[in-house]
Amino acid sequence: MRSGVIAKKIGMTRVFNEVGQHIPVTVLQMDAVQVVGVRNQERDGYTAVQLGAGSVKVKNVSAAMRGHFAKASVLPKRKIAEFRVSEDAMLDVGATLAPSHFVPGQIIDVVGTSHGKGFAGAMKRHNFGGLRASHGVSLSHRSHGSTGQCQDPGKVFKGKKMAGHLGAQRVTVQNLEIVNVDDESGVILVQGSVPGPKNGWILITDAVKKIRPDSAPFPAGLLVENSNVQNVDETITPVNESEMLTATETSESELAKDDMSKRSNETEMPADAGAENESASDES
Repeated sequence: MRSGVIAKKIGMTRVFNEVGQHIPVTVLQMDAVQVVGVRNQERDGYTAVQLGAGSVKVKNVSAAMRGHFAKASVLPKRKIAEFRVSEDAMLDVGATLAPSHFVPGQIIDVVGTSHGKGFAGAMKRHNFGGLRASHGVSLSHRSHGSTGQCQDPGKVFKGKKMAGHLGAQRVTVQNLEIVNVDDESGVILVQGSVPGPKNGWILITDAVKKIRPDSAPFPAGLLVENSNVQNVDETITPVNESEMLTATETSESELAKDDMSKRSNETEMPADAGAENESASDES
């Protein structure tokens, strides 16, 4: 089980596929997503990685969190989230995750905080039908009606669908599709409904009801210093020794030719200097 990532919801746009059909997508941006802590079985009783995203001023961070970030050698983060992982998918503290942690066509689950709509009535909050629009109903067309029974039980049961606060709660949407990823701009394009407003934080994980594709990097797609994404399992292949020798010999021969040309230019006498010497001999 791999780690998820933290992203910020930027907005919506559309892209065109190979046959010219437009696909509406939600743009999610990963802003310096780094590992700020780990949880292991021996110390914590479970295995997980703690990720941080975004940036925040140091003066707005508590002393305890300053020490936490300093221990991980990372800048203070605005958003922190923890993802359960298997033991073989643990990451090093300080590692930076890239959008290519996911691959196009992969199915994912997203978690966010829905739009807050304030105090809403029963028709909007619970899809009630309301009362009749005429014939005896006076100023109660959108009310929810009676809520209790008689003297027994003499109360309203907890959980009764009534008017109240709507939205601003944790929402999980499953089985969305990755359309494209871009490591240079750090964005992920997702087809489907992503909960929350613009600039809201979104948690993206592999779909629990779908199989992770083999092309997805394991344990994670990391961002290296030269802005290239590297799979942790990949190894660097050495350069062929003969090619290195050929390149060295070529560079040495070019340097030798340049040195010889400089020396020949220095030893040559300028034309003006020769003319001056001839005029001096004539006068004498």
